[in-house]
Amino acid sequence: MEVALSHWSASWPVLAGYAVVAAAHLAGLRRVSAAARRPDLVREALLFHAGLLITVLALVSPVGYWSHVYIWVRALQELLVIMIGPGLMVLGAPWLPLRSAVRPPNGQAHRGTSRADDGALAGRVPILVAQPVLAVIGFNVVFLGWHLPVLFDLARSSSAVALAEHATYVAAGLVFWLALIGSRPFSPSASPLRRLAFLVATAAAATVLGMVLVFGSGVLYPAYAGAAHHVMTVLDDEQLAGATLWMGVLPPTIIAAVALLLQWLGNEESSELAADLDRLLAPRKHAWPSRPVIR
Repeated sequence: MEVALSHWSASWPVLAGYAVVAAAHLAGLRRVSAAARRPDLVREALLFHAGLLITVLALVSPVGYWSHVYIWVRALQELLVIMIGPGLMVLGAPWLPLRSAVRPPNGQAHRGTSRADDGALAGRVPILVAQPVLAVIGFNVVFLGWHLPVLFDLARSSSAVALAEHATYVAAGLVFWLALIGSRPFSPSASPLRRLAFLVATAAAATVLGMVLVFGSGVLYPAYAGAAHHVMTVLDDEQLAGATLWMGVLPPTIIAAVALLLQWLGNEESSELAADLDRLLAPRKHAWPSRPVIR
């Protein structure tokens, strides 16, 4: 345990980015809370900062250090940076507070305009969010592309490349979850079942990558060969990393899939209820005319 907790990497770009984003969100949250008292803001703020903190700790904690030593630890780090952290940040809906931090309202004239700001911000949906196909393709290209041996080993040896890898992971994760589960005030354009299909396809791609590493018979990442692998070989490390990716992608995927199924069932029940109400409220045609008719 002492060995596991004795290494903390001080990545100044990561820490500086965390400080700027966290401070901007808190400042904007204060302005939004002053404009409109909304109890959901506290819950969303906790989710956003939990996701932000998980992402940062995955890079500067002992996880960040050991990810340069063991491939399976790097696989765990990737899941935290591209799946868990961005997912919580999207659930935290930080867009309006961050926008308010950049463009603060002017005094009392803007009090009570939080709902209007939601509507104005919702009208500016990024194209990758409006087109979930592009968001899913981009996510898988980023995730699978960084596992190519040349890029995977290069990110281990170069801090600049590693920062680029982590930045693209976070961006791809944010766009992916924003397109599939939505985040106030942005609403996904695709139906719940279609988004569920995209989610399953992404989980399948990660599963295939995990299976390639688990059942592979050759070393894909020779840059990890070193003195640290005197207990387990690099091939064993790769297989454990494959199992980490294979199993680790399932919990967030299953949770999101259940939420999408419940949303679809809710929409179906609402449609059926609306149809029943329309039938009940529709004027009925009587068999006998209400007025005498000369035949």
